[in-house]
Amino acid sequence: MGFRNFIDKQGRKWEVRDRSKTEWELLPLGENQERNRTVRSPGYEKDPFELSEEELQRLLDLPDNGAHARPSKNPFND
Repeated sequence: MGFRNFIDKQGRKWEVRDRSKTEWELLPLGENQERNRTVRSPGYEKDPFELSEEELQRLLDLPDNGAHARPSKNPFND
């Protein structure tokens, strides 16, 4: 699959890459000085090409939830 590009409402260019079935990475392109973001893929769609630019903007507006970070289990059960 290719990567999806879109322009957000501020005119910044982004590339959407699916990292896994459950998370996508939003990468800034060109003059965009924002940082990379990781978001959970929407449950209703697994392909960025199937989403509208408005839906991609909603994903971009979500806080970076660190979807790739796993919570560590406390071995001491505190």
